[in-house]
Amino acid sequence: MFKHNRIRFEEGLSLFDKDLFFLGKMAKQLMKSKHTDNIVSYIVDRNINYTNICSSGCKFCAFYCEPSSDDGYVLDFDVLYNKIEELLSQGGTQILMQGGLHPNLKLEFYQELLKKIKNRFEIHIHGFSPPEIVHMSKLSGKSIDYVIESLKDNGLNTIPGGGAEILCDDIRRKISPNKCTSDQWLDVMRIAHKLGMRSTATMMFGHIENFNHRIEHMEKIRRLQDETGGFTAFIPWTFQPCNTSIDIKPTGSIDYIKTLAISRIYLDNIENIQASWVTQGDKIGQIALYFGANDMGSTMLEENVVKAAGVSFSMTEMKIRNIIEDAGFIPKKRDTFYNILEN
Repeated sequence: MFKHNRIRFEEGLSLFDKDLFFLGKMAKQLMKSKHTDNIVSYIVDRNINYTNICSSGCKFCAFYCEPSSDDGYVLDFDVLYNKIEELLSQGGTQILMQGGLHPNLKLEFYQELLKKIKNRFEIHIHGFSPPEIVHMSKLSGKSIDYVIESLKDNGLNTIPGGGAEILCDDIRRKISPNKCTSDQWLDVMRIAHKLGMRSTATMMFGHIENFNHRIEHMEKIRRLQDETGGFTAFIPWTFQPCNTSIDIKPTGSIDYIKTLAISRIYLDNIENIQASWVTQGDKIGQIALYFGANDMGSTMLEENVVKAAGVSFSMTEMKIRNIIEDAGFIPKKRDTFYNILEN
């Protein structure tokens, strides 16, 4: 229908009306055209939430604590070091470090945090989503360019795609009114890419958005990738409503698989599409490999945000490898840049 030409917005929107298996066939063909070696990759890493204190008050979040809450924390350095040491002992190569919009942590805190980690460990730091960086900029009175350069100089390697949710401000005003705008999110990534840093892109769907919003989100990601080429991967995942302020039934696996397949078809300039077994479980994560995904993401030694919303799946490295093999692919451990780390 679309051959190999780039599809337009309206064509992308029409894909939601197509048969699931039609989409799967198309998405798998496109995946195999980019990844001809039959390899499905994964990474050994750990999510570290350095604080849960956040002034954003996003309606979709079950993890954050108000600044005045007795349950709020900022990790001690010794606790952080222990977490990293445990990861390294299991062959980990990366920490994904994210927190809330803490009202009192200045830029100097993040500089010291990065410097102390790098002075002690050889570890890749994939950290601080665009909302956090915009927040640092506001608190410090410094430009976003200055903040990103400073973080990079002190040891930040790459930036995760968190905080994107849906990159449409009519949605963001309703679910995360105190968080950065869609343009600010994109600007952070644009600046980081132009400074030579890479990042991922995400999309959280299945809440109050519609299909039009999903394609608009993908279109903005695709345009920026055309401009900078800085995104290593796209990670679509589903909103988990338990313990949040959004009263809605969780979207099903069919919607997830269809949206993932469409992301492979629409985002023709992004090499890697990651399966979200953390929200969907191992079996749906495995099925995603037939619908355009070529990466199983992380072994996730630690995960707190999705767990706070009542969803808790876990997999060992061996289980991830077995799932990939059972699906007919070759499992390979990778680094943050999707370089394969084993023969």
